[in-house]
Amino acid sequence: MTESTTYYDSDADLSVLDDATVAMIGYGNQGRSQALNLRDSGVEVVVGNRDDEYRERIEDDGFEALSIADAAERGDVICLLIPDEVAPEVFDTEIEPGLDEGNAIYVSHGYNLTYDLLQPPETADVVLVAPRMGGWAVRELYESGDGFPSVLAVEQDYTGDAKATALAMAKGIGSTRAGVIEGTADMETKIDLLSEQALLPIMMAAMTTKFEVEVAHGIPPKIVMSELYLSYEMAEIFEEMAERGYLGQLPFHSRTSQYGQLSRFDQFDPEPLREFYEEQLQGIDNGSFAREWSAEQELDRPGLKRLYKKYRNSAFFEAERETMERLDFGAEDDA
Repeated sequence: MTESTTYYDSDADLSVLDDATVAMIGYGNQGRSQALNLRDSGVEVVVGNRDDEYRERIEDDGFEALSIADAAERGDVICLLIPDEVAPEVFDTEIEPGLDEGNAIYVSHGYNLTYDLLQPPETADVVLVAPRMGGWAVRELYESGDGFPSVLAVEQDYTGDAKATALAMAKGIGSTRAGVIEGTADMETKIDLLSEQALLPIMMAAMTTKFEVEVAHGIPPKIVMSELYLSYEMAEIFEEMAERGYLGQLPFHSRTSQYGQLSRFDQFDPEPLREFYEEQLQGIDNGSFAREWSAEQELDRPGLKRLYKKYRNSAFFEAERETMERLDFGAEDDA
């Protein structure tokens, strides 16, 4: 089993950033939260973004809305927090021309580094701090005084200070309060993609199959859907798992539930799941998924659009929509 090092507040020195300017490139999910957290931690932050729907929010939050090139030129640490699919071109055309020797390139997802789609110059540090949650939680937990876990990696250490910079950034966004685990960009890419391409599809397949079996046995779809996740019961279970661990949260269930869960888990054959995980992991490791996704993007994502259409019209999601409307669960998303 591979060992790892975990870093906390006492391991990170925020003063490393005292004379530095952090350029936050992108103001979406992670960009806004990390920019606000860093500023609240006393770090000088400038924001670079294209003239899109986020620009007004940048100004409302008290930042000057700069062009990407201007922000990157001002920055000592350049945070590339824009979508993976556009980051390499933006870096090559708008960021790299303004880089100085010894600047640090900071990312929160390893994808473009893993597949060599982003190629920073040899005269830059390259670091990763990847929060293991969405941007809204990064901000919310910081404001509440709590922390959140992240993966930290140093991919290129030109100055000799790359780890100190990465740790300072992790402390500035609030992650070292909980603990930052050292790894590599490849590791972060792997766990992220395998969750997306195996764990979540397995969960979705489990729920849709349960739906089909129960409806076939005469249970109304609305009753099935309310049990699956629309009642928030599953969300509450996962929240307790995050707080107490799986076994730690079991006592909140009835003893009937406790026995049913553990006894059937003990009987379950995981080998087909293991084979599916291994198959998806192979596609991540050998780059076949990255090539597939690049080709999909070049054609304006026809496969993604087809899949949305296919599943939007399925019995499962029709039942989901009807249940949400009839029982006033949440709000329908038109994505």
